[in-house]
Amino acid sequence: MIRRLYDWVLGLAGHRHAIWALAAIAFIESSVFPIPPDVLMIPMIVARPSRAFLIAAVATAASVTGGMLGYYIGWGLMDAVGRPVLDFYGAQGSFDDLARRFNEFGAWAVLTAGVTPFPYKVITIFSGATQLNLALFVTVSFVARALRFFLIAALLWRFGAPIRDFIERRLGVLFILFVVLLIGGFYFVRYL
Repeated sequence: MIRRLYDWVLGLAGHRHAIWALAAIAFIESSVFPIPPDVLMIPMIVARPSRAFLIAAVATAASVTGGMLGYYIGWGLMDAVGRPVLDFYGAQGSFDDLARRFNEFGAWAVLTAGVTPFPYKVITIFSGATQLNLALFVTVSFVARALRFFLIAALLWRFGAPIRDFIERRLGVLFILFVVLLIGGFYFVRYL
Protein backbone atom coordinates (compact mmCIF):
# COMPACT_ATOMS: atom_id res chain seq x y z
CA MET A 1 0.00 0.00 0.00
CA ILE A 2 2.82 2.43 0.88
CA ARG A 3 4.49 1.72 -2.47
CA ARG A 4 1.25 2.53 -4.32
CA LEU A 5 0.92 5.80 -2.37
CA TYR A 6 4.56 6.61 -3.14
CA ASP A 7 4.04 5.96 -6.85
CA TRP A 8 0.82 8.00 -6.84
CA VAL A 9 2.59 10.97 -5.20
CA LEU A 10 5.50 10.65 -7.62
CA GLY A 11 3.04 10.65 -10.53
CA LEU A 12 1.66 14.01 -9.41
CA ALA A 13 4.98 15.68 -10.35
CA GLY A 14 4.00 15.82 -14.01
CA HIS A 15 0.48 17.12 -13.40
CA ARG A 16 -0.29 20.68 -14.50
CA HIS A 17 -1.36 21.51 -10.94
CA ALA A 18 1.69 19.87 -9.35
CA ILE A 19 2.45 22.90 -7.17
CA TRP A 20 -1.00 22.63 -5.55
CA ALA A 21 -0.52 18.89 -5.14
CA LEU A 22 2.82 19.59 -3.44
CA ALA A 23 1.14 22.03 -1.06
CA ALA A 24 -1.53 19.46 -0.21
CA ILE A 25 1.00 16.64 0.29
CA ALA A 26 3.32 18.83 2.41
CA PHE A 27 0.35 19.98 4.52
CA ILE A 28 -1.14 16.56 5.21
CA GLU A 29 2.25 14.83 5.64
CA SER A 30 2.96 17.05 8.63
CA SER A 31 0.12 15.48 10.59
CA VAL A 32 -0.97 12.11 9.15
CA PHE A 33 0.23 11.20 5.63
CA PRO A 34 3.14 8.71 5.36
CA ILE A 35 4.85 9.96 2.17
CA PRO A 36 7.15 13.01 2.54
CA PRO A 37 6.82 15.96 0.14
CA ASP A 38 10.41 15.43 -1.05
CA VAL A 39 9.10 12.60 -3.26
CA LEU A 40 7.09 15.15 -5.24
CA MET A 41 9.49 18.07 -4.85
CA ILE A 42 12.55 16.40 -6.36
CA PRO A 43 11.10 15.52 -9.80
CA MET A 44 9.32 18.88 -9.95
CA ILE A 45 12.62 20.72 -9.46
CA VAL A 46 14.53 18.45 -11.85
CA ALA A 47 11.89 19.18 -14.51
CA ARG A 48 11.87 22.95 -13.88
CA PRO A 49 15.00 24.12 -12.03
CA SER A 50 14.03 27.78 -12.46
CA ARG A 51 11.14 27.16 -10.03
CA ALA A 52 13.29 25.38 -7.40
CA PHE A 53 12.99 28.05 -4.72
CA LEU A 54 9.29 28.67 -5.33
CA ILE A 55 8.72 24.93 -4.92
CA ALA A 56 10.76 24.93 -1.69
CA ALA A 57 8.79 27.93 -0.38
CA VAL A 58 5.45 26.24 -1.10
CA ALA A 59 6.61 23.02 0.58
CA THR A 60 7.87 24.96 3.61
CA ALA A 61 4.73 27.05 4.08
CA ALA A 62 2.38 24.12 3.60
CA SER A 63 4.42 21.84 5.84
CA VAL A 64 4.55 24.32 8.72
CA THR A 65 0.83 25.00 8.36
CA GLY A 66 0.19 21.24 8.37
CA GLY A 67 2.43 20.99 11.42
CA MET A 68 0.06 23.36 13.19
CA LEU A 69 -2.77 20.96 12.34
CA GLY A 70 -0.70 18.14 13.84
CA TYR A 71 -0.13 20.26 16.93
CA TYR A 72 -3.88 20.87 17.19
CA ILE A 73 -4.58 17.14 16.80
CA GLY A 74 -2.22 16.41 19.71
CA TRP A 75 -3.65 19.21 21.79
CA GLY A 76 -7.33 18.50 21.04
CA LEU A 77 -7.25 14.71 21.15
CA MET A 78 -5.09 14.66 24.24
CA ASP A 79 -7.70 16.64 26.15
CA ALA A 80 -10.65 14.76 24.69
CA VAL A 81 -9.31 11.20 24.65
CA GLY A 82 -5.81 10.90 26.10
CA ARG A 83 -6.28 12.45 29.54
CA PRO A 84 -9.37 10.39 30.51
CA VAL A 85 -7.51 7.21 29.53
CA LEU A 86 -4.44 8.26 31.53
CA ASP A 87 -6.65 9.17 34.51
CA PHE A 88 -8.37 5.78 34.35
CA TYR A 89 -5.01 4.02 34.56
CA GLY A 90 -3.57 6.46 37.11
CA ALA A 91 -0.84 7.48 34.70
CA GLN A 92 -1.55 11.20 34.38
CA GLY A 93 1.45 12.03 36.59
CA SER A 94 3.76 9.97 34.37
CA PHE A 95 2.56 11.81 31.28
CA ASP A 96 2.95 15.18 33.01
CA ASP A 97 6.57 14.30 33.87
CA LEU A 98 7.23 13.20 30.28
CA ALA A 99 5.60 16.38 28.94
CA ARG A 100 7.74 18.56 31.22
CA ARG A 101 10.93 16.79 30.10
CA PHE A 102 9.88 16.96 26.45
CA ASN A 103 9.17 20.67 26.70
CA GLU A 104 12.66 21.32 28.11
CA PHE A 105 14.15 19.99 24.87
CA GLY A 106 11.10 20.24 22.60
CA ALA A 107 12.68 22.77 20.25
CA TRP A 108 15.50 20.30 19.56
CA ALA A 109 12.99 17.52 18.92
CA VAL A 110 11.09 19.70 16.44
CA LEU A 111 14.32 20.74 14.72
CA THR A 112 15.51 17.15 14.50
CA ALA A 113 12.22 15.84 13.12
CA GLY A 114 11.94 18.79 10.75
CA VAL A 115 15.24 18.18 8.98
CA THR A 116 15.85 14.44 9.33
CA PRO A 117 13.96 11.43 7.97
CA PHE A 118 12.30 11.01 11.41
CA PRO A 119 8.52 11.40 10.88
CA TYR A 120 7.82 15.09 11.52
CA LYS A 121 4.15 14.27 12.14
CA VAL A 122 5.02 12.36 15.31
CA ILE A 123 6.66 15.44 16.83
CA THR A 124 3.91 17.82 15.65
CA ILE A 125 1.27 15.74 17.40
CA PHE A 126 3.39 15.12 20.49
CA SER A 127 4.19 18.86 20.71
CA GLY A 128 0.49 19.59 20.88
CA ALA A 129 -0.15 16.82 23.38
CA THR A 130 2.55 18.17 25.70
CA GLN A 131 1.52 21.77 25.00
CA LEU A 132 4.94 22.87 23.82
CA ASN A 133 4.92 26.66 23.43
CA LEU A 134 3.11 27.20 20.11
CA ALA A 135 5.22 30.19 19.01
CA LEU A 136 8.40 28.21 19.67
CA PHE A 137 6.97 25.21 17.83
CA VAL A 138 6.04 27.28 14.75
CA THR A 139 9.36 29.15 14.68
CA VAL A 140 11.51 26.04 14.97
CA SER A 141 9.29 24.18 12.49
CA PHE A 142 9.74 26.99 9.98
CA VAL A 143 13.52 27.01 10.40
CA ALA A 144 13.78 23.21 10.17
CA ARG A 145 11.48 22.73 7.21
CA ALA A 146 12.98 25.67 5.31
CA LEU A 147 16.48 24.33 5.93
CA ARG A 148 15.49 20.92 4.59
CA PHE A 149 13.46 22.01 1.56
CA PHE A 150 15.66 24.92 0.49
CA LEU A 151 18.81 22.82 0.75
CA ILE A 152 17.22 20.19 -1.49
CA ALA A 153 16.10 22.92 -3.89
CA ALA A 154 19.55 24.55 -3.93
CA LEU A 155 21.32 21.26 -4.60
CA LEU A 156 18.96 20.36 -7.44
CA TRP A 157 19.06 23.88 -8.87
CA ARG A 158 22.87 23.90 -8.83
CA PHE A 159 23.69 20.31 -9.83
CA GLY A 160 20.50 19.08 -11.51
CA ALA A 161 19.48 15.45 -11.93
CA PRO A 162 22.95 13.97 -11.13
CA ILE A 163 22.60 15.02 -7.46
CA ARG A 164 19.19 13.34 -7.15
CA ASP A 165 20.59 9.97 -6.06
CA PHE A 166 22.72 11.65 -3.39
CA ILE A 167 19.68 13.51 -2.02
CA GLU A 168 17.44 10.44 -1.99
CA ARG A 169 20.01 8.10 -0.42
CA ARG A 170 22.43 10.15 1.67
CA LEU A 171 21.02 13.58 2.54
CA GLY A 172 18.94 12.21 5.42
CA VAL A 173 22.07 10.75 7.01
CA LEU A 174 23.89 14.07 6.61
CA PHE A 175 20.98 15.91 8.25
CA ILE A 176 21.10 13.46 11.17
CA LEU A 177 24.85 13.98 11.50
CA PHE A 178 24.37 17.77 11.35
CA VAL A 179 21.77 17.70 14.14
CA VAL A 180 23.91 15.41 16.31
CA LEU A 181 26.92 17.71 15.88
CA LEU A 182 24.80 20.80 16.54
CA ILE A 183 23.30 19.39 19.73
CA GLY A 184 26.66 17.96 20.77
CA GLY A 185 28.27 21.35 20.25
CA PHE A 186 25.69 23.09 22.45
CA TYR A 187 26.05 20.37 25.07
CA PHE A 188 29.85 20.71 24.98
CA VAL A 189 29.71 24.51 25.38
CA ARG A 190 27.12 24.35 28.16
CA TYR A 191 28.44 21.49 30.31
CA LEU A 192 32.20 21.39 29.71
